[in-house]
Amino acid sequence: MKTLAIRPDPGVAVPNTAMVMAAGLGTRMRPLSVTRPKPLIQIKGTTFIDHVLDHLRAAGVMRIVVNVHYMADMLEAHLAAQARDLDVRISDERTKLLDTGGGLFQALPLIDADPFFCVNTDNIWIDGPMDSLKMMARMWNQADMDVLMLLVPLARANQHAGQGDFYLDPYGRLTRRRPNRVAPYVWAGIQLLSKSLVVDPPSDVFSTNVFWDRAITSGRAYGLVHQGLWFDVGTPGAIPRAEAMMADG
Repeated sequence: MKTLAIRPDPGVAVPNTAMVMAAGLGTRMRPLSVTRPKPLIQIKGTTFIDHVLDHLRAAGVMRIVVNVHYMADMLEAHLAAQARDLDVRISDERTKLLDTGGGLFQALPLIDADPFFCVNTDNIWIDGPMDSLKMMARMWNQADMDVLMLLVPLARANQHAGQGDFYLDPYGRLTRRRPNRVAPYVWAGIQLLSKSLVVDPPSDVFSTNVFWDRAITSGRAYGLVHQGLWFDVGTPGAIPRAEAMMADG
């Protein structure tokens, strides 16, 4: 069996493009999402999407593709005002919400990096000793990987109510949680993807899980464990709890 030794390569450049997933309805965020899209909800005075953009800037990612659907005009206006230093491109899903996989496939012509980052907006993270996005770029191996996910140990997945998502083998390869079991790692909502994986959509509306399952089956799905803090802020009550935990250090 082929094994892969994953070691940081300081000479590897960070991909210059990221897809920011921002088209969801924010149903679990009601009533906060009644008057604004979920990416514009704030934590510690900063919108969710600005939190993501700050991390991308710090890593050197300056071209951002954002998909929009719910209250799209409000989100576009915010990006025009607050992200002027970035090259922002809009993937418009106003007429039809395409789910995560469909939205990613539609946006692919706007993405000119390979690999590229794809980041959700309802997970808040604080880096540990190293910038997590830069570490992912250094760990990327095009010959062996189609997707590299940032993972959080279930024990440190603050406010996450699930039973974990993935197992990691000794070489960093991912497999899914087995039924009626607990898995030790939670996906952090951040991934690095090869464009070659985002092909052959099963329909126009589908989940990114379709792409992940292909990569897992072929042994080309890998994970990297986040060394800092991470918070699931998918519901209104999660926000003040996360703020209190961050204030306590």
